[in-house]
Amino acid sequence: MERIVAEYLLETPYPPEDVAAMMAGEQSSGTFVRVAGETDELRARAAAEVLSVELLEEAAAPTLHSAYVARKAPPGPFRRARVRIAFPTGNIGRNLPTLAATVSGNLYDIGEITGLKLVSLDIPGSYRARYPLPVHGIAGTRRILGVADRPIFGTIIKPNVGMRPVEIASLVDQLCAAGVDFIKDDEVCANPDIAPLSERVPAVMEVIRNWEDRTGRRVMMAFNITDETDAMRRHADLVRDEGGSCVMASLNWCGLSGMQTLRAHTDLAIHAHRNGFGAMSRHPLLGMGFQAYHALYRLAGIDHMHVHGIGGKFVDTADEVTEAARACLQPLCKGGPADAVMPAFSSGQWAGTLPETLQAAQSHDLMFMCGGGILAHPGGPQAGIASLHEANEVLKAGRSLQDGAIAHKALAGALDFFGAR
Repeated sequence: MERIVAEYLLETPYPPEDVAAMMAGEQSSGTFVRVAGETDELRARAAAEVLSVELLEEAAAPTLHSAYVARKAPPGPFRRARVRIAFPTGNIGRNLPTLAATVSGNLYDIGEITGLKLVSLDIPGSYRARYPLPVHGIAGTRRILGVADRPIFGTIIKPNVGMRPVEIASLVDQLCAAGVDFIKDDEVCANPDIAPLSERVPAVMEVIRNWEDRTGRRVMMAFNITDETDAMRRHADLVRDEGGSCVMASLNWCGLSGMQTLRAHTDLAIHAHRNGFGAMSRHPLLGMGFQAYHALYRLAGIDHMHVHGIGGKFVDTADEVTEAARACLQPLCKGGPADAVMPAFSSGQWAGTLPETLQAAQSHDLMFMCGGGILAHPGGPQAGIASLHEANEVLKAGRSLQDGAIAHKALAGALDFFGAR
């Protein structure tokens, strides 16, 4: 039987084996009591199965409040366990929102549970084949940009909101002149009154087309088309008609079905922004880990995925960023198709964080995006971009950035300015 295996971290004052069985029943064929129609044949075909319960440490108090636990007042302790449950794909079909509801859903609300986090999903290749692959992914993105053997160096439009289309186009012109590969809108700038996509896309794409005509270099611009579904389709069509190659969407606010619809509608690269993921991930015993989260959205057919950055301005540890980047660069399923997506590093990045980034990814198949790291360089955006290229060349030669800065002015300027902060 084809099954998806979900792994959880569980906390409960009750026997973890009993609660794991409850979880499997709640999210498949059963409920809290056996009901009419729940035959042995149906259970054999549709019931989820608890594969393992690995006991971990205990806690004296509950991590999360449960009115059920407060009412029943079990003596404790609060046991923690790593639980693996297999769900038959026949219960789900090709239905991404229902897959998410099956492996998450009401599990977070079960009264006996005082902590639960979905850690990972193991998806069989036969089930993965029901969903689209990335249209561009790593190889296609490199092909569009003509960049073969180094990271994709990019930046974010800053100020992130408030500029008019002509001002945004002027900034894009400066960035194209500086030699940037990739530019993206900020997640809060989608279709604002002051710079609607209907005006912003033509203005920016005229600049990008002009630079391509002059230099032969193509810059990828990820326009933020986050919106309701029909509007996203219209926005994607506008970007395509203007010669664009990429759109961006905020995954958590568009949702799985919105991203599926967008993927089915357009062959543009989809730059997946995970803003809001911290609400799901930051608590160690609540929500969802990155591996499970990104697996769901990879089934929707995205091409790039944000992983934040090492030493940046967000909460992620270096290990968390590393785990996310390496997950993006691996096939989603063992023995499955080559469906890697390009990890996009951002948040407080500059030339000085490139060594740890390359070490984390163990690959140069990544986007390295610097907002202030390019735009705030004391030598201007051109020096900001140059500092990234110089840092990459120095690292390829096996030298430290400090040694390389002696002969590289832009890199030296970055180390002096950003390194002192």
